[in-house]
Amino acid sequence: MAKYDLLSISTEAPDGFKKKKTRAKMKAYGERLRELQNMLYAEGKWSVLVVLQGMDASGKDGATRKVFDYVNPQGIQVKSFKKPTPEEMAHDYLWRVHQHTPKKGMIQVFNRSHYEEVLITRVEGWVDDETAHRRFAHINAFEQLLQDHGTKILKFYLHISEEAQQESFYDRIVDPRKQWKYGPEDFDKAKKWPLYRKAYEDVLEHCSPEIPWIIVPSDNNWYKEYIIMKTVVETLESLNMKYPKAEVDFNSEEVQALMDKFGNKDH
Repeated sequence: MAKYDLLSISTEAPDGFKKKKTRAKMKAYGERLRELQNMLYAEGKWSVLVVLQGMDASGKDGATRKVFDYVNPQGIQVKSFKKPTPEEMAHDYLWRVHQHTPKKGMIQVFNRSHYEEVLITRVEGWVDDETAHRRFAHINAFEQLLQDHGTKILKFYLHISEEAQQESFYDRIVDPRKQWKYGPEDFDKAKKWPLYRKAYEDVLEHCSPEIPWIIVPSDNNWYKEYIIMKTVVETLESLNMKYPKAEVDFNSEEVQALMDKFGNKDH
């Protein structure tokens, strides 16, 4: 298994990427995503699960809005996993997750995910390392089950710097539109950055190597959103989807009447 050192991986957009040109490319990908999502829904053969993980303020909400702005709301669902409810705590830790996996034809976005059960739980000491590593095996088997059932899983680790996180915290304090996101616990988690980094490195190394993580440099929102959208589009393209064809009886009176009335019009 590959070893990861997140400190050695840049959080900035690579050289050569310019914001204006990248945004233009993203718009083209967005139009293609609109068509592919419609085809996914119509064919009803595949489903897509997009997992967004990252440190607090890594931009999971914003990426969800920008990337999937082109998608028909009927074909997508978004689930944000927060503190488990008493009902959820009474079941195994994957129970609440499995209920929100996508049915065929759908795109499901997880804003945080089942990986919280080996991240915050481990950092806060709610589970020990031995339990966490057993959960790695559970998660690998769970994802393989979904994939075997026709769900394409795309896992994005939104890789930000501590400086970018601090700037986002500042915005939450001074921007009235973002103050609802602010909480004193933000700073408590930020103090545990080295522990979270180690936990993420373990997740990247051990969790589902057959369904690998995509590490996305995320200090630049425009680049982060571009990479996520490009990956989703290319994944959908790889499915070679087709619109289902209807069985039409062209000899029926009803069809003949429609052909006579509209057959000469451009469609």
